[in-house]
Amino acid sequence: MNLRFLQVTTLFFALAPLSKTFAQSLSALKTEYLVNPIGLDNPSPRFTWQMNDTSQGAKQTAYRILLDTDSASLVKANAKLWNTGWVKSDNNLVIYSGHPLKPFTKYFWRVDIADGGQKKSNKTYIASFETGIMKMQNWQGAWISDTENTQLKPAPYFRKTFTANKKIRSANAYIAAAGLYELSINGKKIGNHRMDPMYTRFDRRTLYVTYDVTNAISQGKNAIGVLLGNGWYNHQSTAVWYFDRAPWRNRPAFCLDLRITYEDGTTETIKSGKEWKTALSPIIFNSIYTAEHYDARLEKAGWNMPNFDDTDWKNVIYRSAPSKNIVAQAMHPIRNVEEIASKSLRKFNDTTYVFDLGRNISGVSKITVSGPAGTVIKLKHGERLYANGHVDISNIDAHYRPTDDTDPFQTDILILNGKREQSFMPHFNYKGFQYVEVSSSAPIELKKENLLGYFMHSDVPVMGDVKSSEPIINKIYYATNNSYLSNLFGYPTDCPQREKNGWTGDAQIAIETGLYGFDGITIYEKWLADHRDEQQPNGVLPSIIPTDGWGYEWGNGPDWTSTIAIIPWNVYLFYGDKKLLADCYENIRRYVNHINETYPTGLTTWGLGDWIPVKSKSPVELTSTCYYYADVVILAKAAKILGKNDDYEKYTALAKKIKDAFNAKYLNKEKGIYHTGTQTEMSVPLYWKIVPEESIALVAENLAKRVEADNFHLDVGLLGTKAILNALSENGYNDIAYKVAAQKTYPSWGWWMENGATTLYENWPIDAKSDISMNHIMFGEIGAWLYKSPGGIKPDETQPGFKHVILDPHIMEGLNSFEASHIGPYGKIVSAWKRINNGIRYDITIPANSTATINLPLTRGMDNYINGKLNNTGKIDLVAGKYVIEHKAGK
Repeated sequence: MNLRFLQVTTLFFALAPLSKTFAQSLSALKTEYLVNPIGLDNPSPRFTWQMNDTSQGAKQTAYRILLDTDSASLVKANAKLWNTGWVKSDNNLVIYSGHPLKPFTKYFWRVDIADGGQKKSNKTYIASFETGIMKMQNWQGAWISDTENTQLKPAPYFRKTFTANKKIRSANAYIAAAGLYELSINGKKIGNHRMDPMYTRFDRRTLYVTYDVTNAISQGKNAIGVLLGNGWYNHQSTAVWYFDRAPWRNRPAFCLDLRITYEDGTTETIKSGKEWKTALSPIIFNSIYTAEHYDARLEKAGWNMPNFDDTDWKNVIYRSAPSKNIVAQAMHPIRNVEEIASKSLRKFNDTTYVFDLGRNISGVSKITVSGPAGTVIKLKHGERLYANGHVDISNIDAHYRPTDDTDPFQTDILILNGKREQSFMPHFNYKGFQYVEVSSSAPIELKKENLLGYFMHSDVPVMGDVKSSEPIINKIYYATNNSYLSNLFGYPTDCPQREKNGWTGDAQIAIETGLYGFDGITIYEKWLADHRDEQQPNGVLPSIIPTDGWGYEWGNGPDWTSTIAIIPWNVYLFYGDKKLLADCYENIRRYVNHINETYPTGLTTWGLGDWIPVKSKSPVELTSTCYYYADVVILAKAAKILGKNDDYEKYTALAKKIKDAFNAKYLNKEKGIYHTGTQTEMSVPLYWKIVPEESIALVAENLAKRVEADNFHLDVGLLGTKAILNALSENGYNDIAYKVAAQKTYPSWGWWMENGATTLYENWPIDAKSDISMNHIMFGEIGAWLYKSPGGIKPDETQPGFKHVILDPHIMEGLNSFEASHIGPYGKIVSAWKRINNGIRYDITIPANSTATINLPLTRGMDNYINGKLNNTGKIDLVAGKYVIEHKAGK
């Protein structure tokens, strides 16, 4: 990838102004939720934009989209391929419906809008996208590898030279791989992605990536280099999930088309095939699960340069494609997002050092070191230290099952060549760690500056922020985001060290936290495609996705694999885009039907239950039935949205059946208590709204009493943490929810922070004997709760995508100020409040082309003023704009 891809290249062309008073402009022009993407396969891409207008009541009343291959024609509003004409609509999400798109083509699109006064934009806003391969038959390259020996450990190099005899206009490289790769041209790595392509069920769907390599190719002789890694495709490490026995497993392979367009309009494709040469690289072992080993003595200087002598390199072999479904990777890539300097260094002796990054991350370390040839340096990565200061990985290697001592867990191995100071950073691995213990077979001299950490994750744009007057809340929010990002690698994972698995339960808990904070739609659309790949014909899904086959028999059930319904529904709420809901509709229906057929009473015992509770255990049937109910409610709503009226009626009736059966068994209606009245047993039914309307107030009151009896501390597990704070806040017990959220003693999120946590943990006691990863996202709902309760920002399912914003900020005892912001599809929403001498001041921003409703307190002796005007109606409708609202003592 070159700079052209990374930059926002929206073009501005001056036109004669249509209105001197027209103040609005446009921004965030995206195709398939990406800025000027290349290599798209979707024949009907989605276009989105935002209207920038700070005036009160700003809105879009019409739009026009034009599309062509010639940007100059768009300036003249003369589009040959698509012109919607002026459409009276406030939509800012439009699906392409023009002439069929061709592969390998760059398209430009222009959007114009009219505002509430019917004034049309007086500037031209143009964005672009490029189509990719689009159809399997358009590939020209062959799938090649060096061998089919899955046990061979060194990573292979591949190279080919070619001559470009004419002046080059543009060039794109399209590369698909079974495994991982790094692509280079003329000695330079292409792009700044890590770990491409993203992990999928390789034998059902394989991803390819497109790069603009125009500036990398020279007229004359050129060389292409490809380095292949194992990734999840050829898993040589052994662990409890049996990825070493995956049905797709083979030696890594790739297919590449380098398509060059010359200035004279002709094209040429340099492709993978028999004329390529291969040799083993200095990466003598690579495992995405454990680490990477590198022998610098085996380096082949200039291996990817045009004049390198490859006469002793071997011929490649042909391989069949891993799947018949090679599709574009249209998503935010994994990158080294943040460089982190070592905070401290402890030297034990001249062969042993421990570096501390000061925070827990997912990613890699980079060491710069010199020493005698043959010196073996081991870099052991871990989350904590023994009392003697050495790195302790006993909390994160629990599921590793090594067959010998040649593949130590999270331990990179570097063998020096003795020639000069050299740097090493793994190519095809990442870890979860804060500390790095460096040990060497010969004395070396290291300083703090010799080791850097790189925080790696899917590089999703930040879309939200939270600021609080209470430091512990800020620390919890920071740690939650760190854990969320540490577990985003093209799919959501549970932890970046011990497993790296796509646990469905963790992901459904954290979906709102992720969507409030980050622009994750491209990741979730990819991951739900993984769901569709993995679903069995009877509707069953595995507990980890993707999978090699593990997880269909354990860990799945509606409390975990409700991801198939909950995630598409939340993407719909946050983006106002029903594509994912439509794509997954039949899968949700098949899943619900399977549960209905297996558990015809409406109650289901299928699931893991309230995983890792503090002390109280709740019946699996209680929690799983609530999730089953949630799935059916979502299915019924989706049916209505998608116009499937018969299904809407069918599943609405099924939801009622489940609700009635559940309450008949578990609700003591007279007392207002579910089962034995634990925090989970009370909060989960409230959160998923399975409680009868007439019982909600009493059940909520009893939940509040139970929390008070527990001294305002948590007594929940995974499922309870999703529900507890929301169930309290949504039913009038905001102060109690805040007391729980802001606790600093065990068990609580704050207890972790007080003990130095920079991420969220897997277990409430910090000295637990099992399940003690220190970077898990499964207890991460608190991040979303901060937006929903003290921030009060919620989507409205009747006008999703924050077209209409529900504002219900809760003023909480113990907080002096709070601010939440979220950039939705229409722009930035701000909900801030602070205590003033005689009341509360709110600062609200509603973006252009959207509206909001705010619930304000009505208190005896207090008045509400909106931008200085008295308004005591309580529930107030707001148009776009900025507002200062004061709730203060009346005059």
